[in-house]
Amino acid sequence: METAAPAPLTAAPPYGHVFVGEKWRNSSLIQSLKGGGVKILFENELGAADFHLANKTCILYVSECDIIAGNGYKRKLVRYRNASSSLQKLVLVESTRLSEQYFSAVQKFVVFDLGLTLLPVSGQTEASQLIRQIVLGDSRENPFRRTSSARLLDPVVLALVQQVPGVGRVKALALLQHFSSIQQLCNAAPAELEPIVGQAAAQQIHSFFHKPTAAGT
Repeated sequence: METAAPAPLTAAPPYGHVFVGEKWRNSSLIQSLKGGGVKILFENELGAADFHLANKTCILYVSECDIIAGNGYKRKLVRYRNASSSLQKLVLVESTRLSEQYFSAVQKFVVFDLGLTLLPVSGQTEASQLIRQIVLGDSRENPFRRTSSARLLDPVVLALVQQVPGVGRVKALALLQHFSSIQQLCNAAPAELEPIVGQAAAQQIHSFFHKPTAAGT
């Protein structure tokens, strides 16, 4: 029976499961998750979030259509940010050939204006792979051994940092061990980054987070 806990935004789903907003029931993303071994619990009361994972992470999905349609997605993002919750809030944004001209503006709004963590995905298939990695990867961990330092190496955050040009897994790990949050990393000066990743990568990282906004807001 597909029922969820009465307070889904504060009560986490069991390991290996994910709470999913009812509107996603027939999507390719959900079919892919089911095929990958993730158990789906549909829920009508997730608030602004689309997904709620067992490791105290919730996800809002901004599609290509949302971005191209105008600024309506911004209201949804603000509601999501303002929702009182102890969960780590992640925003998945479709970065496609059609939406790429708007991506810098979306990135600026999500990361700098709202202070949320953004992760670009090519579409629902890649999003499902990411969610599956978080859900099933987290379920293999010993829940009694989680520490604050382990939280910084969350696979979502690690994947986000690896999106920066010139940063592979090794440099991403080094950066996350040095900076206490994505926001701190975004605001780091090249001189702070250079001892960790070298001069060339430091400039690339700084440029990535501070490049001018493209194509309006």
